[in-house]
Amino acid sequence: MALPRLVVLSGAGISAESGLKTFRDSDGLWEGYNIQDVATPRAFRRDPKLVLDFYNMRRRNVLEAQPNAAHIGLARLEEFYDIHIITQNIDDLHERAGSTKVMHLHGEILKMRSVGNEHKVFPVTGDILLGDLAEDGGQYRPHIVWFEEPVPLMPDAAAIMQTADVFVLVGTSLAVYPAAGLIDFVGRDVEKYILDKRIPSVKHYSNIIPIEKPATEGIADLMKLLIA
Repeated sequence: MALPRLVVLSGAGISAESGLKTFRDSDGLWEGYNIQDVATPRAFRRDPKLVLDFYNMRRRNVLEAQPNAAHIGLARLEEFYDIHIITQNIDDLHERAGSTKVMHLHGEILKMRSVGNEHKVFPVTGDILLGDLAEDGGQYRPHIVWFEEPVPLMPDAAAIMQTADVFVLVGTSLAVYPAAGLIDFVGRDVEKYILDKRIPSVKHYSNIIPIEKPATEGIADLMKLLIA
């Protein structure tokens, strides 16, 4: 018998308790940087070294971080559900916790690609330096979807959302589009668990179960509800 499908949309809040900072908590600044200076194609054209240095620091942060109880809890739920995680996060903490079906909407910090080819992707754990060139002669850049760039995986993510028997939103303010619009693809009759220390505006959706707690506490409550 097939397991019920649980679809999770996760955001920066789930990794915050692992020590990875979110920019929404600090007036648009991310680790002291203005997003427009480090997370757009224009920023990379203007000052590629600054952008590379910024993401090199983020990569080191991710490698030093460990999955927290929220990541681990979702992985453990795979015993009871067919879980598909769609994450806005660029870290690999879901995978390290044991989750097996993870889609990274906004790219992955531990991967890189040539500026000339977004489809050929390579693993990276060290720094990407100005002058590091791919076989096609293009500068390597982080495999990240920056602001002002299209999100190629959106159609695939929307299709997964439509298959949910249960939906969980964890650690996201629903402020970054187009990812925030994915909840619109979840069926009206599907139970929608919303976990965050500040519940975003979801009044116009049906079957909402709010859990207004940090991700680690919220996932613990969710597990009790789903496997009781």
